Amino acid sequence: MPGNGVAHAVRSSEPPRARLSTRSSPRPEPYSRGMLGSPRRAAFAGVFAATLVAFLAIGAVLPILPRYVQGPLDGGDIAVGIVTGAFAIAAVVGRPVGGRLADRWGRKPVILIGMALCTAAACLYYLPFGVAGIVFARLVLGLGDGWVYTASATWIVDLAPEERRGQAIAMFGMAIWGGLSLGPLFGELLLSIGSYEAVWAFAAATPLIAAAMVARLPEVQRAPAPPPPRGSGWLPPGVVLPGSALLLGNIGYAAFAGFMVLHLDAEGIGHGSAAFVAFAVAVVIGRLLLGGVPDRYGARPAALGAGGLEAAGLTMIAFAGSLPVAFAGALVMGLGFSLLFPALALVAISANPPERRGAALGAFTAFFDIGVGVGGPLAGAIASLTGYTEAFLVAAACAVIAAGLGVLAARTPARAPARGRTGSSSA
Repeated sequence: MPGNGVAHAVRSSEPPRARLSTRSSPRPEPYSRGMLGSPRRAAFAGVFAATLVAFLAIGAVLPILPRYVQGPLDGGDIAVGIVTGAFAIAAVVGRPVGGRLADRWGRKPVILIGMALCTAAACLYYLPFGVAGIVFARLVLGLGDGWVYTASATWIVDLAPEERRGQAIAMFGMAIWGGLSLGPLFGELLLSIGSYEAVWAFAAATPLIAAAMVARLPEVQRAPAPPPPRGSGWLPPGVVLPGSALLLGNIGYAAFAGFMVLHLDAEGIGHGSAAFVAFAVAVVIGRLLLGGVPDRYGARPAALGAGGLEAAGLTMIAFAGSLPVAFAGALVMGLGFSLLFPALALVAISANPPERRGAALGAFTAFFDIGVGVGGPLAGAIASLTGYTEAFLVAAACAVIAAGLGVLAARTPARAPARGRTGSSSA
């Protein structure tokens, strides 16, 4: 057509260097293209570091609150359970809400509000309202954590090129694990040299430091998402299947966290805390070495392998008759667990357009908390009726079902397919 011919002639007459002039455009993009570009890499590092600092506050109070509830507050085991569970309940609500708001308002404002809520929750620990006051503080913290995590994870996905989103999600998870692993060390140190109030002060200050770090970062320029259509509900397309797989996979984690020590003690093995270290090390190594597997080979084989490894590890733990076997089971389970979330998250976000990405991640990660909340009581009920071995075997069966659901989810056509693979070779 004539128009096309003129346009072709104009493009052909351009000098070769003129095409590079967009790099010095008066309105540059806030980030360079590609995950390795310096501005994009700096933003990724900034979000990662701020999230790690924020989760130090959450990790610091984890080993302290049970002693505080049973000591100064004179509460019992039930009170400790309620205080612990309140966080997960609020997070289940906070994650999808935070995701939708991140799509509407932008990632940075939601992160900053969430961090303010985390600081407010730590300040509530000071008030003399007993166990009820601590429960309320934990509800506020769960809401803030849900907003921080969902908006930060969505921002990380925004920064990553499509063919490396799975790896980006895996790397970002290390910020969460880092904060939850290092935080207890700070909490124990502050309690030993100071008081409970010193721990609360640390938990209040670190989110403020993280917020200052986030405030300096430029956000990806994007159009705000339109309001969701009426009747769309809180579950974006393509989230239920991978979310259900994540829920079932987390039953194994809940069984491990709640009953690994008791199981090894009952078998006369002991050293359950060392098995936790082995699991954590395996998760970190898995994220570093296997984080790119979903991008390279697709979410389908990644989910299948992740569920299979977790099931194998749980089965080894169930029948462990010695410490080396228990360690090996914890390592194998940790490797599978490290890969399950990024593989399934890649499926969830690939099924939604960028303007719905926050809502998708928020709804998807809510299944994580539901799995932990359901898995603990389920494993406890099975252990009380039959034994710890049977509880771990049921958790292993759930991991197998999770692998099957993950494969099925990856086969489902995505609405907004990425350039990288999300499932079969045809994706």
